[in-house]
Amino acid sequence: MKNIFIPLFIYLMILSSCDTKDPVVPNEEELITTLIYTLTPASGVDPIVLTFKDLDGDGGQTPVISGGTLLANTAYKGILQLSNDQASPVINISEEIKTESDVHQFFFNTSVGLNLAVSYYDVDAAGKPLGLATKIQTGNSSSGKLTVTLRHDPNKSASGVAQGNITNAGGETDIEVSFDLVIK
Repeated sequence: MKNIFIPLFIYLMILSSCDTKDPVVPNEEELITTLIYTLTPASGVDPIVLTFKDLDGDGGQTPVISGGTLLANTAYKGILQLSNDQASPVINISEEIKTESDVHQFFFNTSVGLNLAVSYYDVDAAGKPLGLATKIQTGNSSSGKLTVTLRHDPNKSASGVAQGNITNAGGETDIEVSFDLVIK
């Protein structure tokens, strides 16, 4: 009789240790092959289109990046469009970022000497910046790089983050692109 209880006890222990809950799937990053930053002056005429294309994905061929020339002392509205062009049909990553705006934020950093400022036009449900829509104000003639960085799960409440300072943001970088700009 003792011999029956030991295997039965072990069997019941194994069954009770099995987890019947569904596994937690971590948030998988989407492949971003294309980033287009369209800068339209207040006049609406002659928008500047900055592009990044890495159609074979990270680690393959060198991405194609095009910069642009902006007018001095001019306000521009900026619209970011991101996509995964490897998928069929193409996946609009901008829509996913907008849907998950509480866990995404774009940051815009300029190299020393580039005379422009970027401010946010759009926010998430908590009123924290997102950055798919921006305002750029150029100053006097200059040149340099504008770096656009998308962070996943940044600490949007950290010091300076709402003002676009990436230093305390944390999170993971989904994409980072530097564009050469000239202001004339």
